[in-house]
Amino acid sequence: MASTGPKQSPASSSGQPQQLSLLGSPAAAGSDDPFWQEPPLPPEQRQQALDELAAEIARCTRCPEPVATRTQTVPGVGNPNARLCFLGEAPGADEDRLGEPFVGRAGQLLNRIIQACGMRREDVYIFNVLKCRPPGNRTPTEVEAANCWPFLLRQIQIIRPEFICCLGAVAARRLLNTKAPMGRLRGQVHDFHGIKVVVTYHPAYLLRNPSAKRQTWEDMKLLLREMGLPVPQQEGN
Repeated sequence: MASTGPKQSPASSSGQPQQLSLLGSPAAAGSDDPFWQEPPLPPEQRQQALDELAAEIARCTRCPEPVATRTQTVPGVGNPNARLCFLGEAPGADEDRLGEPFVGRAGQLLNRIIQACGMRREDVYIFNVLKCRPPGNRTPTEVEAANCWPFLLRQIQIIRPEFICCLGAVAARRLLNTKAPMGRLRGQVHDFHGIKVVVTYHPAYLLRNPSAKRQTWEDMKLLLREMGLPVPQQEGN
């Protein structure tokens, strides 16, 4: 397993059988890694903790340009006890308007990918590196990504997923602290404080380059095998 994640200090359901296999906490939670030095929250308290963090994010004014143009912040959505999180780059226009990540065309494609994997959007947690839309949907700056980094770390510490799927190079490079190209990041399992990380293309890239969907499906099959879940025969679209 490749190990590229930086060691960072922490910043200040349903019960149906199929869904139970999608819940859990990483082995790292019981290790000596200082990232996990705070005891895990009981599952029933995690949503409240995420809501409190979302309120803190909404008050953030660290990045002048996104703050000046945003409609609202977009912290994240999904199951607070999910085994799997999907990490994207930044909100777009639809996300900025609705306050929820991946709700536009790219989000619809992500939903289909999740469904092809035998899961539902409600089973996973979805968030972005940036919690505000960059003006004009430009790529986030390093300063902006660094400003949002403590929020992302706290979300991960609250949810304690076993797996993170990075959608695109911006998310992968930020989480894994690397400048490696997508070709080197895909096709293997990385480590972030005991959390297994798989990298694939961003759904927005797939909309522009449909031929890459087959490679994305290979990434999803790798992820499902690591999760110990059935690998569907049909290709996701």
